[in-house]
Amino acid sequence: MLRPLARLLRPLVRVLIRTGVTFPVLADLLRALYVEVATREMLSGQGARTDSRVSLLTGVHRKEIRRLREQPAVSEAPPAAVTLGSQIVARWLGTPAYAAEGRPRPLPRSGDASFETLVESVTTDLRARAVLDDWLDQGIVSLDGSGLVVLNESAFIPRPGREAQLFYFSRNLHDHIAAAGANILAAGAAPFLDRTVHYDRLSPDSAARLEAAGREAAQRLLLDINRLALAIVEADEAAGGPGRTAPGEAAPAPTRRVNLGVFLYVEDEPADEKA
Repeated sequence: MLRPLARLLRPLVRVLIRTGVTFPVLADLLRALYVEVATREMLSGQGARTDSRVSLLTGVHRKEIRRLREQPAVSEAPPAAVTLGSQIVARWLGTPAYAAEGRPRPLPRSGDASFETLVESVTTDLRARAVLDDWLDQGIVSLDGSGLVVLNESAFIPRPGREAQLFYFSRNLHDHIAAAGANILAAGAAPFLDRTVHYDRLSPDSAARLEAAGREAAQRLLLDINRLALAIVEADEAAGGPGRTAPGEAAPAPTRRVNLGVFLYVEDEPADEKA
């Protein structure tokens, strides 16, 4: 595991250094996560979750385990602005009233099928004007010559600041690693989708051509899946909503989440790899 782990962690360490996360801070976080994962996921039954058993699994000293058990868990909840922005953009891209042939329509500020009705379809806690002013400042939208609100193509995923960028980074990387980890550990189970098309030793022009084609194909796929997801969500809501309690049931039915991700990466090859 150590050799592939070093390759996996290298780009993450680059991000950590550039965002000011030092090694002692990361070490404390990893120590706490080792204890948390071992306690919640590896040991079945409260009686098995002793400090000694957790120490044996993780290599963390029992004194540290006792200290860590008393600390609150690190929150993984997404920022509210991130969730709200994602929902608005998803509906803009996937609802026929606001999109045509996979492209977001320029919207009037108010009236039928407007930016105002779009925001109100997601939330009534914020005024559409406040969202519009914030998105204009962030460059997520712009106003055309007729005063229509135009979604910038680069804002397929809104990025209102570093907090949002880090959330998207952590969520997508988490799910990709979780899928790969499940495929490695769950022998015999149906694997999660984890496929790539990889070519090396390409000229810069050829690489640019593949990159452009990949971006276009990925955009089409995500728009198609987004439209399907919105239709499924609306059907679920019409049926009473997911997680509802069925007649005769004591607890709500379980729910799941789905994250279909597409990534594309291009870099210059080191001289030793070219050789």
